[in-house]
Amino acid sequence: NMEKKQTINFGAGPAKLPQSVLLQAQKELLDCSGTGISILEMSHRSSDFSKIINTTENLLRELLNVPESYKILFLQGGGSGQFSGVPLNLIGLKEDRCADYLVTGTWSAKAAKEAEKYGKVKVIHPKLDSYTKIPDSSTWSLNPSASYVYCCNETVHGVEFNFIPDTKGVVLVSDVIQLPLQASRCFGLIFAGAQKNVGCAGVTVVIVREDLMGKALKECPIILDYQVQAGNNSLYNTPPCFRYVMLLNLHDQTGGTTTFIKNLYELLDNIKDYYAALHLKKF
Repeated sequence: NMEKKQTINFGAGPAKLPQSVLLQAQKELLDCSGTGISILEMSHRSSDFSKIINTTENLLRELLNVPESYKILFLQGGGSGQFSGVPLNLIGLKEDRCADYLVTGTWSAKAAKEAEKYGKVKVIHPKLDSYTKIPDSSTWSLNPSASYVYCCNETVHGVEFNFIPDTKGVVLVSDVIQLPLQASRCFGLIFAGAQKNVGCAGVTVVIVREDLMGKALKECPIILDYQVQAGNNSLYNTPPCFRYVMLLNLHDQTGGTTTFIKNLYELLDNIKDYYAALHLKKF
């Protein structure tokens, strides 16, 4: 009668989901919401699946306070797919086909390298000795004719933007999600892998301002074309059907995303003295 051990993963890939959400997904795996069919077998062209997509979008729009002037897309390919999708869709916004990248760690460095295939990329900070902080914004030399400025949170190095970069009117692209999202005055595009506590791996959320769509480079693969995907309600190709977990999580009022994040920060606050002591000992 040994008590079953429960492992909690706080890693940077697939991470903790509320147990209530996982149990609900398990309960409905054979019969999704009374439809008589598994979500894994259901046609993505069916009205039942359309309800799942539309409800998920509405809940996400409400949770993040996303204005109607932004489209919410559910794509595949993860954040790495958007390292390509962002320049393919946006670097042609201006004739110079150039972009500024705030490189503060592994992921932004990879994003900048990928974008170099499609235009001129200026790295605002050359590679630092170690990625431990965001250089003061007064040292940035942004290009006013850039199509966009790119920044992101770094899950490998633990570097986080705790402010919204001032891009002097140039489109800002990021995976930085502020709650509530003040998208209209800040961001042109935001992307996020659902596996960071919103759902399970396989779904990538892209929130993009409508006026930035329709400028994709001719070499942009059609499944990465934001305008095409928006026009097809993210169903140009067969989508990751288990986004259903994301819907359940957004629906979950007691143990959902917002509560989980709140509990996590409370936990970190409670052990801040430990981290302070560890920092002093290490450095």
